[in-house]
Amino acid sequence: MNIYVGNLPYNVTEDELQEIFAEYGDVSNVNMITDKYTGQSKGFAFVEMEKQVDAEEAIKALNSSTLKDRQLKVNQARPKTSHRPKRY
Repeated sequence: MNIYVGNLPYNVTEDELQEIFAEYGDVSNVNMITDKYTGQSKGFAFVEMEKQVDAEEAIKALNSSTLKDRQLKVNQARPKTSHRPKRY
């Protein structure tokens, strides 16, 4: 399951997220979203976990928890949609 993790402190690393989510099960991938020009974190990431039951437990436990004085927003990631208006 793919998990959205928002409101992250800008200095959190992918390794730190890996460790946090690994407490709930096997993590297959962590993708920290960064600005393509500066490389600075945009404050959110996606974490993929092997088992849905582990992912659901992680979401339940970590949503609204605090990491480095920031309250995390953790939920199931939604499929990407296009935000561009259609041209006719």
